[in-house]
This record gives sequence, C-alpha cells and structure tokens, in this order.
Amino acid sequence: MRKFLGLQICGLLAIYGLSFGLHAASVQRVEPLNWWVGMQHPTVELMLYGDKLAELTPKLSYPGVSISAVQRTDNPNYLFVELTLSADAAAGTLPLQLWRGAQAVQQVDYPLLARSDGSAKRQGFSPADAIYLITPDRFVNGDPSNDSVPEMLEQANRLDDNGRHGGDLAGMLQALPYLQQLGITAVWPTPLTENNQAAYSYHGYSATDFYRVDPRFGSNAQFRDFVTAANRLGIKVIQDIIVNHIGSNHWWLQDLPAKDWLNFPKGDANGNFVPTNHNRSTIQDPYAADVDRELFTDGWFVDTMPDLNQRNPRLATYLIQNSIWWVEYAGLSGIREDTYSYADKAFLSEWGRRIMQEYPNFNIVGEEWSPNPLIVSYWQAGKQNKDGYVSHTPAMLDFPLYDALLKALAEPESWNSGWIRLYEMLSNDHVYADPFNLVIFEGNHDTARVFSILGEDENLLRMALGYLFTMRGIPQLFYGTELAMTSPAQRDDGKVRADFPGGWAGDKVNAFTGEGLTARQRSTQQWVSTLLNWRKTASAIHHGKLLHFAPDNGTYTYFRYNEQQTVMVVMNKQTEAVNLDLSRFRQVLPSGKTAVDVISGKRLTLDNQLSVPARGMLILDIR
Repeated sequence: MRKFLGLQICGLLAIYGLSFGLHAASVQRVEPLNWWVGMQHPTVELMLYGDKLAELTPKLSYPGVSISAVQRTDNPNYLFVELTLSADAAAGTLPLQLWRGAQAVQQVDYPLLARSDGSAKRQGFSPADAIYLITPDRFVNGDPSNDSVPEMLEQANRLDDNGRHGGDLAGMLQALPYLQQLGITAVWPTPLTENNQAAYSYHGYSATDFYRVDPRFGSNAQFRDFVTAANRLGIKVIQDIIVNHIGSNHWWLQDLPAKDWLNFPKGDANGNFVPTNHNRSTIQDPYAADVDRELFTDGWFVDTMPDLNQRNPRLATYLIQNSIWWVEYAGLSGIREDTYSYADKAFLSEWGRRIMQEYPNFNIVGEEWSPNPLIVSYWQAGKQNKDGYVSHTPAMLDFPLYDALLKALAEPESWNSGWIRLYEMLSNDHVYADPFNLVIFEGNHDTARVFSILGEDENLLRMALGYLFTMRGIPQLFYGTELAMTSPAQRDDGKVRADFPGGWAGDKVNAFTGEGLTARQRSTQQWVSTLLNWRKTASAIHHGKLLHFAPDNGTYTYFRYNEQQTVMVVMNKQTEAVNLDLSRFRQVLPSGKTAVDVISGKRLTLDNQLSVPARGMLILDIR
C-alpha cells in the first residue's frame, strides 16, 4: 500500500506568488472571479482567502446588492460572504470592505458584470448534433511556445506516452474548419483547467485551480475566444467538469478551507490513502452495507486525486458556482460531468438543478460507467426512482449500448449472441426517462480504439459508425476514429490518446491536408464526412421515431422516421450478400418507395426485395 501523499504539498506559495503577512490581513484570493446581474438564483457566495481573514467583518454599500450571510470554518484564513442581488442591481464594481472593529483594513473591488444577450436561453447540445471528443494535449500544437511553462511542474516531452505533448487551444482553433467540414456540430475537450502536477498532468482530470485554464493550453480568454469562433462555424462547445476530486497539488491542499473539505483527508488509521471500491451499484442497492456505499463515494481514485466532500455546504456552493461561472464566462453549450455517481448524490441533484435553473435549454451529460441500464437510468432527469431520488441532469453516457455494440459486432450470430445484443439492449429503453437524450459513442479517452477492438476490420468499423450516426441519441466520435486510428486492444491510455496526425509541425502524416494518409485512412475519413454532413439535414435522425426488427439471417434492420423522412438502416455481418423480403417491413415501409443510398448517392426502388452487400450496411434516405 502506498503511503498517503495527498497533503505532502511543497512550494505552492511560490507557484502562485502568494505571500501572507503575519499580522495584517491580506486577501490573496477571491472566488468566483466575478459574477453577473440578472441570474435566476439571487445569491452568490464569495470565498475569500488570506491570513486570518475570518477575524474581519465584511461590509458593502452598493445599490441592489447586500450581504445576506457571513460564514466561517475551522480555518481562520477563509471567509465566506454571501451576497444577495436584487432584480434591479446594475453591473459595476462592488466595494467590499473588510473591517476589524471600527477600522476598515482592506477593500476588495469585486466585478459584477452584465450577462450577454440570450445567455439564459442558450441551446444545449441535442440529438441534432454530432460530438467530437478530443484530448487537447494530443490534438494540435498551435503554439509551441507554451509547450513548457516555467511555473508548471511538468515540462513537455513528446517522446513520453504519458507526458505532455504540447497540444493547445491555439491548435484547437486552427482545427475548427476541419471539424466543420467533417460534419461535427459540437466539440468536447477533456478538461482544460490547470493541472499543475509533477507527472501525468496532460489529461486534465487533476485540477489544481478551478478558475484557471492551464497555461500550457493557453488562457481563460483564449478559451472564451475559441468558443466564440466555434459557435460562428455552427459548432457548440461542451466543457468537461469534475466535482468529485482534485489534484494533490491543488492550492487548497496547502491550507484546507475546512477539516471536512476532503473525504479521508488523513487516510486510514495507518496513514494510507483510502481507495474507492468502484461499486457503483451500492447507490441503488437496497441491501448495500453502509461501509461499501461510503467507500464508493468517499474513497479516492489514486493517492494524487483527493476526493472532495460535497456534503460540506461551503464546498457544495463553491462547486455549483464554478460550473455556472464557466458556462456564463465562456459561453458553453453543455457540460460533461466526469465520474458522475462518485460524488454525493444529494449534491448532484442540487448541482444539476441550479445549472438548469439558469439555462433551461442547456444540456449536461453524466458519466456513469456501467453496462447496466438500471444503474445508468437512475441518474437521468425525469426518472421516477423508487427511493424518491430526483436528478436534474438531462443526459447520461450510454455505456450499456456501447458494451452491447462491441459484443454485437464481435460475436458470431446465434439466438443469444451477435445482433441480438443490440436488439435486446434497446428494448431496455423503457427504463430511461428520455433515451433519445442519451449520448452514444464508439469509444473515448478511457477505452481502447474501436478499430483495434474490432480486429482492424474496416467493415465492422463502418457498421459501428453507421449505427452510431443513425441510432437514437446523441452520437460522440473520439478524435482520430475518422482515420481508423489504432491502439493496443487492451486499454493503454498513452497510446489510446496518441497525437492526431498533422497536429505537429513536421508530421509526415497530415489528416488536415491528406498528405501521407493511407488509402484506408482517406476512405474512412471521407465515409465519415459524407455520413455526418448528410446527418446535419436528416430530421428523422434528429427527432424521429425508432422502429427495429428482430435480427434475421445475420442482418439487423431498423428505421428512423417522421412525417418528412424515413431512414432505413440494414447491417449484414455475413460473408455473402443477403436478399431481404421487404414485405416484412410494411409497418413503416410502403411498397414502391424510392430511396437514396446515403453513401453512394445511388437511387433505388424499394419494391419486393433489397440486396444487402456482404459484410456491409445500407443507409437509405426515403423521402
């Protein structure tokens, strides 16, 4: 067992340039960095940090804004000030004064901003979108000058699979035209917030500052500019947010705001960190022991990821406000919430409620990594749970369908294997409040590359992607899948998150220009682009109904349809062509209809039979 390392933090003061006087109170941090007038929730709680700030009394004189509560913890260096903003409060600078007795010792000029037009009515990502997931450090290096930053503990080393490689916001900005041409309408980068860890910091899931973009990616302003540029091209931006844990070099670890800010802050009785048991079923299990449930939510992932205690009301408010701050500041269209069920579930309910209160048309997708739809469905908004739990998170990642898709493609056809996996998994959609708002995917940064999982079979890859782009839900594509990128068939994070071809100067293979691409890479890229750009106009895929027919003779057929359009999808895993008797599908397919093969552009008449190519699929647009 490795010794507990969470509190062994050195040099944090130097990193942030902080200095604390021994006698005079001095505010070193104020978070959130600013707030806005016109929010639905009328209060905001400021966290002030500095030497012995708890000894001071805050005072404020500003029209429409008042101090409604002052909270202190067991740490004298933190002061929490709740402000109430009336409906007529105007944007400006709040002169928040800190008094000791009858003397004002410091003033904090706090920015109160006006919201942008239409902020509250922003539209979140939806089934009309196709999401592109990237690992920013491995995507495009647009600014080599920030690959290594002196103040950051880890420097760039592109030769190290687990090191930082230099991808950044400037590179993401350069890639936007490529994404638009590919047919992408939403982009989800893994976390961009500062991860000032000594090693393995590139992935972004060990935040050391919740309000700062990591300088090796760029700046807060660059992120906001990226979102604006993406929106101009019709691409929404989803931010990856983590409320379950932080990095062990987070500035809090030098001086925790409260003794109960973390779960197991001193480890177990022997000083060892306490790991999560990953038993996610304990949250719904009516027979689960308390100790097992506690280990799941309160245990740490690793000893460098301290687990946050969202039951602390100050921390809960801080995390809720931080999420709202990024939505408002950057202009986001969605949030992807990492390690969803590992956080306190009462907190998660309030977190989702507060965000959706401010942005009623927004979307949030949670990560609940379980192949069991009963577990995943518990967390989606609108589900009537037996225990009375109410969620406000509209979407979840559909891990059950992902698991079924891989098995369906890899297994031989029989009565209980192959396509029947997908057919039966979809039959479970009755347990979801809104199955059409689930995010479906072919892989992500935590899974092996789908092309490798499928034995580098191009036909199976196209079936996987064709299914993804036509099935109910919101499709998510992992960067490089359009190039049939490979990895070890078993998870290997550094290789799964390999550099995108052409993202670095001097790359011999360039996905942006086509230089050096193999014939397979070119054809897969073109195939994906053709299908995704067609999907942009396919209303039956965006909000149509779904009807599927039981697998037959090695084929699986389903339809997406509305009043304007019908889409017929047939997948055939057999090594020979199959002739389908179309009379079987008369419930949704009248005789004599004409259709266009989405991929080839050929027109055909759907009369009596349909020939489906060997090891292939047909996507037919019937209007």
